[in-house]
Amino acid sequence: MKLDILVFAAHPDDAELACSGTLLKYKAEGKKVGIIDLTRGELGTRGSAELRKEEAAAAAQILGLDIRENLCMRDGFFRNDEEHQMHIIQKIRQYQPEIILANALHDRHPDHGRAGALLTDASFLSGLPKIQTSLNGESQQAWRPRLFLQFIQDAYIEPDIVIDVSGFWDTKVKSIQAYKSQFFSADYTKDEQQTYISSPQFMHVIEGRAREFGKHIGAAFAEGYTSKKLLGVDDLFNLR
Repeated sequence: MKLDILVFAAHPDDAELACSGTLLKYKAEGKKVGIIDLTRGELGTRGSAELRKEEAAAAAQILGLDIRENLCMRDGFFRNDEEHQMHIIQKIRQYQPEIILANALHDRHPDHGRAGALLTDASFLSGLPKIQTSLNGESQQAWRPRLFLQFIQDAYIEPDIVIDVSGFWDTKVKSIQAYKSQFFSADYTKDEQQTYISSPQFMHVIEGRAREFGKHIGAAFAEGYTSKKLLGVDDLFNLR
């Protein structure tokens, strides 16, 4: 299956928090979208890898994803090295996405920045034909996405581009709330340590960031991205 947009995220729930509104927007336009989580989030203070897998599947249904996979890299300990890059390259060539969305280059959680660097490098290397990969015994063609963007997470980063997701905000929130073990939920009754993201206030932070980005384009909610590549426009009279 060829995808229009493919998200690579360090942990299950990264994509929901940072870019699920964008996925919903383009899914509604008939695009094929997917998420590949790098790790199972097994080092998370609350819940378990098995529970996160169930929650990720529930979120995938809410988002209407065409594919969701998990590469089972070691949470907290994966590296930006040849072994991990080759694994990513194989997936990029398998799905041939036009656009890749990935973690920020720096953030509160060290996995996020490391994943951002890993995807930056692997996305470029995937376009080099002399790097050979195969899938199910067949050689893969080199493939580099047309656009590579990195979403903004906990740390504030000034975006290069913001996307209006106002019409999809409520569904985005539902996809986040699918992770009952991670974020505040009255239905989650296990006696576990409270964390920064499990407090009710955390969702106010997510909403506040989206409202701030939306303000700049006259939208109620927006998601922001950075790009290492200079982006162009066709019409100066058709900007938000």
